[in-house]
Amino acid sequence: MYIIEGFIFGFLGSLHCVGMCGPLALALPLPTSSAAKKALGAVFYNSGRALTYGLLGLIFGFLGAGLKLSGIQQWVSIACGVLMILSVVLPGVIKMPKSTNKVSTSIYSSLKKKIGDSLNRKRLSNLLVIGILNGFLPCGLVYVAISRAVTSDTVADSVLFMVFFGLGTLPLMFAVAYFANIIKSRFLHKLRMAIPVFIVILGILFILRGMNLGIPYISPKFQEETTEVKCCH
Repeated sequence: MYIIEGFIFGFLGSLHCVGMCGPLALALPLPTSSAAKKALGAVFYNSGRALTYGLLGLIFGFLGAGLKLSGIQQWVSIACGVLMILSVVLPGVIKMPKSTNKVSTSIYSSLKKKIGDSLNRKRLSNLLVIGILNGFLPCGLVYVAISRAVTSDTVADSVLFMVFFGLGTLPLMFAVAYFANIIKSRFLHKLRMAIPVFIVILGILFILRGMNLGIPYISPKFQEETTEVKCCH
């Protein structure tokens, strides 16, 4: 279930990826000696992103296991959904503390510099490194995926969801990287315009998931663990 869900989520969300990370994909130093090497380079880059997402799934899967034990996973899902919708309806209202912004800005600048340096090295292995670093860049869609991973049943499910989320974004991101010479920036701008609508839809789905309505895949019924005590007679 988590494999399919992660892939579908990544595939549908890849419009967001193209809108936000499209410029980087267009700037990738892909080999031009042959179509096969160019395709392999695009696969290396996207595989790097999937590896990073898998690592994030492992980290936040352990966090989710703790939340499950405390019985607040459903509330986390609802809270994430509400915050996602508010971030679109009331932009600028939800702000991070200044200290947090300073830390994130510092990390972002460091990653951006390393990626910039890597773009000057035309090696297949370097494309994998760029993909790995790209996976750590601040991204709203990745945050949403992590929120879903946190509410997974097990750590393994969390990792699988995040890995296949990354693989789900591969088809469209591969196309952007491979056909960089014919894709216009105006196309990327149009995709960015659709991002707020996509975020609101995901927010609604997160709220429904946490409401325990018993709707398959959308709002599955939460099964409380019970300990049955049997009489010896």
